[in-house]
Amino acid sequence: MLATKDETILTKNVTGAGGTRINREKYEIVRKAILSSIPRGRAGVLFKDLPKLVTRRVPGERFEKKGSVSWYVTTVKLDLEARGFIERIEGESPQRLRRR
Repeated sequence: MLATKDETILTKNVTGAGGTRINREKYEIVRKAILSSIPRGRAGVLFKDLPKLVTRRVPGERFEKKGSVSWYVTTVKLDLEARGFIERIEGESPQRLRRR
């Protein structure tokens, strides 16, 4: 069941900064798309490629504003890092991510 339009979730932030309150339905859509886009294993995926990978997996009508998906990807990515679902691959530049 999807959340109502007004339900929100307070995200966490891996940097220790305060989280962001975002629409729960969009959070869930982007969370699932991120987790299905990021592989386990050493290679992972480049963070800069993540918005494009996620955009292919989300319904366009749920993200009206251009650039909205990228903002949600960044916000949800930080939350998933803080919750331990994904991690940055240490020593990699540019930033690479993998599932835990």
